[in-house]
Amino acid sequence: MNIARNDYVAQLVAKSWNGKVKIITGIRRSGKSYLLSHLYKQYLLQNGVGEDCFAEIDLELKSNIAYRNPNTLYEYVMEKCKDKQRKYYVFIDEIQLCAKVRNPDVDASSVPEEDQDLLCTTFYDVLNDLRTQPNMDVYVTGSNSKMLSKDIVTNFRDRGSEIKVYPLSFAEYYAFAGLEKSDALEQYMTFGGMPLAVLETDENEKQKYLADLHKNVFVKDIVERYHLKDDVVIDALTNVLYSSVGSLTNPHKLVNTIGTMMSLKTTDPTIKTYLDYLEDAFLFAVAERYDVKGKRYFENIKKYYAMDLGLRNARLNFRQLERSHLMENMIYNELIRRGYRVDVGVVEVERMIDGKRKQVQYEIDFVLNKGSEKIYVQSALHVDTAEKREQESFSLRNTRDSFRKVVILDGNARPWTDEDGVNYMGVIPFMLNPNLVRF
Repeated sequence: MNIARNDYVAQLVAKSWNGKVKIITGIRRSGKSYLLSHLYKQYLLQNGVGEDCFAEIDLELKSNIAYRNPNTLYEYVMEKCKDKQRKYYVFIDEIQLCAKVRNPDVDASSVPEEDQDLLCTTFYDVLNDLRTQPNMDVYVTGSNSKMLSKDIVTNFRDRGSEIKVYPLSFAEYYAFAGLEKSDALEQYMTFGGMPLAVLETDENEKQKYLADLHKNVFVKDIVERYHLKDDVVIDALTNVLYSSVGSLTNPHKLVNTIGTMMSLKTTDPTIKTYLDYLEDAFLFAVAERYDVKGKRYFENIKKYYAMDLGLRNARLNFRQLERSHLMENMIYNELIRRGYRVDVGVVEVERMIDGKRKQVQYEIDFVLNKGSEKIYVQSALHVDTAEKREQESFSLRNTRDSFRKVVILDGNARPWTDEDGVNYMGVIPFMLNPNLVRF
């Protein structure tokens, strides 16, 4: 069955023949390979590209193991695209499986130890050469075990165009699922948007697939990539982050939590390193804390959100399904999927407490930034009383500025605006209509 991913196809179309390597990254099993080799290829074929204008190779297949040698891979592509009068689309799947090969034509004994890596040919060398060929448009996918987003930035700089693929959005899921909106929302918040989990119709199999995916792929990738001798601490850290999505934290606080709850000893630098690993593997995304009035960021305190709720819930055995946390996480994922820079807002308000004036900090769930423009977004299950509406909009109203202020509620409520100019809308229309919250 075909799940449409039209936004990503449009991104690939827009970046075609731009002289750069198109690098498709994202969480494992989010559909990167399917996007490239099926959806995008289908688009090209329907728009006049001939079947013989593709040079495709999947390095994960055993039958293609010889092409994991970068020199052999290069020769293969050059042979497939040898007609200089034709334009070819080069698709290389799982490029990170390409090995590092020593150049036999250089005497290694004459090269300083710190420069030994320069003696090797890597897939970066192959791609940088192929992108200069005028008759080739090059696309690659890479899993997060060896080729993560930061690696790409370091090695390709301005020679690559990155397309980040996320699990299915709610809009993509709803268009496919054939359910009523409220039922679709319940399924999505429970099982998330990993494509193969969405395609599975049996709920027990969904749960098993998600649990196995997390256990055998993601954590395994991190442990293997970084040669971790003991995965107990990073395992515990993952559980703590999943249990407290949307909570402010820092490495020192996490050290204490892991020590108290699990009797494990670790250090701030170790936790900081492991947080980077989890973020690089696309298991978590991070929002920094921003002082709205002071216009500054707080150091070393952030919020961590799960990149897929199904993986998060499966990891916790579907036991911690607090709706407010799940909805906040889902809204955050949708905002970053739409390309916004998202921070956690803080507003300081002077209040009388015990007869004394004190500065009290109030949180805004999300601050969207675009140049000098901002949009404030608050996640709330309901505002069914005047007191609840006052509570949920208090921090927004006390920014004392004219930027747009939005409260997203549970359910399918139509958008409306109160007397203070605060916008309210249900999470379902927000998730389905990107024009409801935009600059």
